[in-house]
Amino acid sequence: MEILLQGFAHNKYRLTIFGLLAGASVVCVGILRFRASLTGSSDYAFLIWNLFLAWIPFIIAYIMYITSFSRRWLFFIMPISVFIWLIFFPNAPYILTDFQHLSNAGANIPVWYDVILLIWFSFTGLFLGMVSLFLMQEILQREFGRWFGWGFVLGVSIFASIGVYVGRFLRWNSLDILRGFGELARFSITYILHPTPRSLIFAGLFIPFFLFVYLLMYTFGHMNLEQRVETKGSASTIE
Repeated sequence: MEILLQGFAHNKYRLTIFGLLAGASVVCVGILRFRASLTGSSDYAFLIWNLFLAWIPFIIAYIMYITSFSRRWLFFIMPISVFIWLIFFPNAPYILTDFQHLSNAGANIPVWYDVILLIWFSFTGLFLGMVSLFLMQEILQREFGRWFGWGFVLGVSIFASIGVYVGRFLRWNSLDILRGFGELARFSITYILHPTPRSLIFAGLFIPFFLFVYLLMYTFGHMNLEQRVETKGSASTIE
């Protein structure tokens, strides 16, 4: 028991984040099930699948972060893990675009209920993605340096924009990407070199928003650490 308590104390924030996101996912499913019982319809059932896909990059990043690999094994496992993580990562912010389904809201349920339903799903998916990106950045930053870590964040923001655009407008999903990665790669190059007006507007709105939310979360996460350093410095000065 003492070992378990020590393990929890050492990993309390990691476990708390996991527990909060798992709890939020349960709430999401509960709200959707309650809607189904009220209306007798399966509208928005696809949100459960979208949320499940958003959990995949989080699980990959979480396992990578808490597992202590030797440097030799890390360099072997990391490229495979990062590749799979990237394939599934756009599913996390993709749920934000499901708000467009409010235009098809049924008359047998208040619109505000569907708004709250989508807020729960979209924010849970978004934070699953943000936390997983934070964990991957920490891993890469630890191994390759700060600039590499932030370059990875910028690259992921652009990649997520492409992934969400492809998923929303061209109806690709992560499993399609695994089956036809070459075709997606060709599209991505075309998307970057010969963008359409719609894709430019989408990227111009999505990427800054994505980076804003991530930077806000990152800064908030390090604010407590900064305060601890200042407090420690003040205590040393007093002594």
